[in-house]
Amino acid sequence: MKTAIYGKTLLPDSLSYIQELIDTLVAGNIHPVIYEPFFRTLSHSLTLPVTPSFFNDTTPLPDDIDFLVSIGGDGTLLDTLIHVGGSGIPVLGINLGRMGFLSNISKTEIGPAIRHILEGNYSIDARSLISLEAPQEIFGHMNYALNELTINKKDTSSMIQVHVWVDDTFLHSYWADGLIVSTPTGSTAYSLSCNGPIIAPDSAAFVITPIATHNLTVRPVVIPDTSSISIRVEGRASQFLVSLDSRSAVVTPETRLLIRKAAFKVNLLQLKGQNFFRTLREKLSWGTDIRN
Repeated sequence: MKTAIYGKTLLPDSLSYIQELIDTLVAGNIHPVIYEPFFRTLSHSLTLPVTPSFFNDTTPLPDDIDFLVSIGGDGTLLDTLIHVGGSGIPVLGINLGRMGFLSNISKTEIGPAIRHILEGNYSIDARSLISLEAPQEIFGHMNYALNELTINKKDTSSMIQVHVWVDDTFLHSYWADGLIVSTPTGSTAYSLSCNGPIIAPDSAAFVITPIATHNLTVRPVVIPDTSSISIRVEGRASQFLVSLDSRSAVVTPETRLLIRKAAFKVNLLQLKGQNFFRTLREKLSWGTDIRN
């Protein structure tokens, strides 16, 4: 078996967890294939029982990768999409950060988690993505996101006006700081902080959530993910920001955005006993009520 390892910069006290991950993989007869820029930042601090292989931003993942381990936080896992794409390679998220909705394996569970995977004690959680269909040149072939597409004003200027159509039917002109179109996965991310609803991951829906809207009666809207969403932005500024997860680009007011569900899904590895509602309770501390 082969497993890819993806990470970014880490604090020194996290090195022992990387070492445990590599040791557990090698003990299970799994050959590590490490993201090269990540390896360079910690190679002097690791003991490697085997010689690893590498991938990077120009060398794609080998076709025979069985699963990818993202080690860091939710932002790190989102960045793995650049490498996984539509390959179907399952992703396991190990959380070294704070919240960890997507990277829901804690750093103290690394060894047991890898052993469970080797024993087949896991399931695949297929998550839908959102894609920017037009203009295609904004993000090129990386025109998809697991969490959300966001439109923001580029600076601290006055609010913007975001015109939205759903399946060619006019929805609303939002006076706001911006707008979020999220997947069910992204409903617990930026959209949640803007009072958007929590959507179960297998719901076939998008959520349209305004950011700091000036219309007090306007609320987030949930629509079927079979819909197409068309957006045009107006404002005093000459440029605005469009983001797909952590990637951003600058657009002008005349740009018309067309958004649809992506043609493929991303597979997340989920261990037995884990589920979305358990993650909600634990990450949002719902069980802290003494009556429970």
